[in-house]
Amino acid sequence: MALQIVDGCVNCWACEPLCPSKAIYAAIPHFLIDAKKCTECDGDYADKQCASICPVEQVIVDSQGEALNPPGSLTGIPPERWEQVRAEIQAR
Repeated sequence: MALQIVDGCVNCWACEPLCPSKAIYAAIPHFLIDAKKCTECDGDYADKQCASICPVEQVIVDSQGEALNPPGSLTGIPPERWEQVRAEIQAR
């Protein structure tokens, strides 16, 4: 049981102080989660604290590689609409 911070992390420091198990630490090129310390907030919080504060979609993933903040979850823009808008912009 452990979460992971992947490429895309902007090193904003929002998650590190919220982690109840102190599993998040600064590293290069981005923050990391110590798998041995991560409890996924079980027993402490209903929501995973790092994902609840992370301002970037698809940066914190679970053990299956599923993003806790999937595309559109923070912006409210459905992924298919985002792709359509990008295609329109590129066509100009």
